[in-house]
Amino acid sequence: MKDYNYKFNIMTLFPEMFNDFVSSSIIGRAVKNNILDFKIYNFRDYTLDPHGKVDDYVFGGGNGMLIGPQPIYDCYKDILENSGKKNITTIYMSPRGERLNQNLAKEFASEEEIVILCGHYEGVDERALKLINAREVSIGDYVLTGGEIPAMVLMDCISRNINGVLGNEDSSSTDSFSDGLLEYPQYTRPRVYEGMEVPEILLSGNHKLIEQWQKEQSIMITKQNRPDLYEQYKNNLK
Repeated sequence: MKDYNYKFNIMTLFPEMFNDFVSSSIIGRAVKNNILDFKIYNFRDYTLDPHGKVDDYVFGGGNGMLIGPQPIYDCYKDILENSGKKNITTIYMSPRGERLNQNLAKEFASEEEIVILCGHYEGVDERALKLINAREVSIGDYVLTGGEIPAMVLMDCISRNINGVLGNEDSSSTDSFSDGLLEYPQYTRPRVYEGMEVPEILLSGNHKLIEQWQKEQSIMITKQNRPDLYEQYKNNLK
């Protein structure tokens, strides 16, 4: 019987990049409480090249080197064998993938185990992606050196939607994007700082009026900062 609620299998050339991520803050606490489990695979360990090489020149020309299919596919097969499953939802962090959002994070959180492939150099041989049936996901329209940082972003998003990770299960329900809107302003002590006062409504104790104010603020901020989200929100109300 498994001793965790959710498992991440990460395929990477730089496993050391994940050391602090899996041992710090909310994620680290969830690991200690056996809610999350992380298994990091260095797919360089699976290459058949005697010099540990995983990349080669690109057919048809082009700059840089491309990661070949063999070490990735052999690593993936080992993950399946260790998990005792015929297939696991597999994600490749890629700028050409579908854009990560809250709904996608919740979808992945409904699984009990996933595989994340982190590319590097000029990317990954297309045949590897087909062999592991990878679903490509992007965290934004920009290019990074490798897939490790995007993988951490994805794992953090997913983890917040897994029961027990946040401790307070109401926390994620008020996050930005949870209802299609950006989060409202929040305040703590002191009541006055540098001449700026906490809005009086938040000190009233009237929870109904406070919730109304928070909703109004969320709508206003979304309309101002993300008009695209605001239009989606309006359309969903119809």
